[in-house]
Amino acid sequence: MRVVIAEDNALLREGLVALLRERGIDVVAQAEDGEGLLRIVSGHKPDLAIVDVRLPPTFTDEGVRAAIEARTRDPRLAILILSQYVEPVYTSELLAAGDGGIGYLLKERVGEVRTFVEALERVARGGTALDREVVAELVRARGARETGGLAGLTPRESEALGLMAEGKTNAAIARAMVVTPGAVEKHVSNIFAKLDLPVTDDDHRRVLAVLAYLGTGDG
Repeated sequence: MRVVIAEDNALLREGLVALLRERGIDVVAQAEDGEGLLRIVSGHKPDLAIVDVRLPPTFTDEGVRAAIEARTRDPRLAILILSQYVEPVYTSELLAAGDGGIGYLLKERVGEVRTFVEALERVARGGTALDREVVAELVRARGARETGGLAGLTPRESEALGLMAEGKTNAAIARAMVVTPGAVEKHVSNIFAKLDLPVTDDDHRRVLAVLAYLGTGDG
């Protein structure tokens, strides 16, 4: 996996580089601002970009804007956003910019090394990895917009779908919900059916279901 990093905090940036390289992940370039991100993505054609939301010069939304632009230029590019805060408006825009390969984690999660690396690898494969707090904010913002297939989900199906949005596997969902893996498989099948998702590989349908759940898909 080839990765680029856009982060203005030199200490965090170098820490990320060291962490990833220790695990055999090839960090091919680094940048300190949005323009730098676009430049290194164009020059190195990475598989994934790790991007801070707030970059110079104004430290508002330069990072996520550059990430969306980079994704527009290269739709296959996976994006993992790191932020100090939960900012659902930026997450919604980023999720709407593609059909997978998107992650949004709080910076404090980097300290949970195994979880962070697993999230990065999942995003690189085209999945989603969203911080639980980010999911909660997006669902809250969706609120009354819930219609169609989503409105038909049972409370347990909605719970399972929320855990899917965090990137959890069926086994992890079963542990979180204290049910059997078979029960989770049934919930997931019901979710796919109620959202009228096309028959394709389950990983892609999971992404489509998550996008619908978070209010960025057609569901």
